[in-house]
Amino acid sequence: MRKPIIAANWKMNIGPSEAIDFLKTFSAKLDNITDEADVVIAPPFISIPAAIETLSSNSAISIAAQNVSQNDNGAFTGEVSTMMLKELYVRYVIIGHSERRTLYGECNEVINAKIKQARIANLKPIFCIGETLEEREAGKLEDVLRSQISEGLAGVKEKDMKETVVAYEPVWAIGTGVVATVEQAQEAHAFCRSVIADLYSKELAEKIRIQYGGSMKAGNAAELLAQPDIDGGLVGGASLEAQSFLDLIRAAVSNG
Repeated sequence: MRKPIIAANWKMNIGPSEAIDFLKTFSAKLDNITDEADVVIAPPFISIPAAIETLSSNSAISIAAQNVSQNDNGAFTGEVSTMMLKELYVRYVIIGHSERRTLYGECNEVINAKIKQARIANLKPIFCIGETLEEREAGKLEDVLRSQISEGLAGVKEKDMKETVVAYEPVWAIGTGVVATVEQAQEAHAFCRSVIADLYSKELAEKIRIQYGGSMKAGNAAELLAQPDIDGGLVGGASLEAQSFLDLIRAAVSNG
């Protein structure tokens, strides 16, 4: 049985002082939910230290970075290395988010290098994949997902895959309020799992957690997580307010 993982991606929202207020409220009301699901918060880089300090007494909530450099420390202006994140006790890092791909031109090769760099530092990648509306309508869904997975994971060892989370995010359903139907989401997740099985083994694929990353909210979380191949959510807008995110997590775990 795969334990669900619900991750909040705050994107370029919530500065340090707001993060402290959010997490005090959030952690006080979380109760024993983390027994049923892994909870991850991904603040902007500047808010990570405040988040870590606020949660110092609640190690059940993990902190993620929203990105990381594929390079070691050095002359890379504006970048953040894995070693810097390790100093802050970050556990996860989001890699290959559709906004990084589309807005900043990150290709599968760069994403692959970042995953490998993260694993060298024992950070757990949340590896994002997904198709655009144009690609889906052109019948390229499976081709796109297969290439993103196979190229993004090229040379990644099976032992490192065991510490990797996959996040399927239909690009056309992010921040638009449009959600893939439950059937569409399940089919895509099942296909992703089959590709991982082809690359590694069926046994490994059955252990990999695959999140849904397309406008998940409290109203649809339980139905999505009731599907056999959907193991959690990478949540954007619905994670920006403490009560909203709590309601989503409670709805998600109520499925179990």
